[in-house]
Amino acid sequence: MTASDPLAAPSLRRRMACWLYEGLLLFAVALIATLLFSVAIQMRSGIDPRKWLLQGFLLAVLGVYFAFFWSRGQTLAMKTWRIAIVDRHGRRLTQGRAVLRFAYCAIWVLPPLAALASRKFTLSELGVIFLGWVVFWALLSRFHPQRQFWHDELAGTRLVDAPLAAPRPASETIAP
Repeated sequence: MTASDPLAAPSLRRRMACWLYEGLLLFAVALIATLLFSVAIQMRSGIDPRKWLLQGFLLAVLGVYFAFFWSRGQTLAMKTWRIAIVDRHGRRLTQGRAVLRFAYCAIWVLPPLAALASRKFTLSELGVIFLGWVVFWALLSRFHPQRQFWHDELAGTRLVDAPLAAPRPASETIAP
């Protein structure tokens, strides 16, 4: 693989920075979705027996968010870090492939969620488990032939460097 390979993976550092930024943006998306859901069904407590409905709703909202943006090539965080997502052949993702990638991305959180469900760990221990798993999963990309994440290999997708936006012609710039 050469440096000029258009399907070369961005550096792990950039991908993880994008991942963290995406987490911040998802916090806002989840907060708004939770507010809307809670108001719609008049849910006033986190111990409400309908919390499973909220969790399913949030999963659906996040799935729609990612499928929508990935099928268009980038989320806002990916635009910021100049990372794009394509299929194995460098084409834009279909909605189906984007949903498949969303399902495989669960690998990032399923082991820590299993630890949480076991109720055997303190909050600080869960934080260490989560951080350790994320670092482990991210470093596994070093063993992929093209340095892609393994969930991308399973989903038939690739993260690639996004080209810089072309500068606007002088006729389109706004004068001060």
